[in-house]
Amino acid sequence: MRLYEGKAGGFYAVEEISREKLGEEWTKRMKALGLMKGAVLLLLNKKKSGAAAVKVRGTRLALGRKLAESIEICPLEEKKSELKERGRRTVG
Repeated sequence: MRLYEGKAGGFYAVEEISREKLGEEWTKRMKALGLMKGAVLLLLNKKKSGAAAVKVRGTRLALGRKLAESIEICPLEEKKSELKERGRRTVG
């Protein structure tokens, strides 16, 4: 599923960032911000327009529709309490 399709308040793992949609420069920028394959993120908020706010590695990011469409995510099946405890190091 794409990032903009996730449920607010849910934890997700990044599966892929599409280089075809973003290009090499934006893909590198996303990696520099902590959005890379395997990163755990918390979807804080999403808009009907497709924009989303996420928290990854202790940093809050606001992403426009194009960025949110380019990030493929997978929902994490673990309990939220376990993730919150473990996430202090990975999510923030």
